[in-house]
Amino acid sequence: MVTKLSSKVTSVGAESGLMRAENMLVLFHEDVPNELKEFAIVHDNKEIKKDVQAGDRFIINDETFEILFVGGKANETLKEMGHATFQFNGESNSDLPGTICLEAKEIPEIEESHSIQIIGE
Repeated sequence: MVTKLSSKVTSVGAESGLMRAENMLVLFHEDVPNELKEFAIVHDNKEIKKDVQAGDRFIINDETFEILFVGGKANETLKEMGHATFQFNGESNSDLPGTICLEAKEIPEIEESHSIQIIGE
């Protein structure tokens, strides 16, 4: 397994719980505009070592989720802005090109200093 992304949460937006209640996380790198930070999980690394693909694993602290679908623009926005919308809906497709769909499991509480990783082949 290759670690494709390894990052730390640097801030959790005050409104990110609204997204979590909808089974979504919005991830952005620290250089995100302030108006987007309220809804985002902000992290410190946008260096993707290898493109993310279906079958990879998304890990928040010790909680692992299988990636089922990667939108056509998701790798590009991860590299440019450290951004993707993660939907924990069990779907294998999305109309939104920056979306990454994962298995439908409860999203854990996320706090500053928690780790985020994407691993795969």
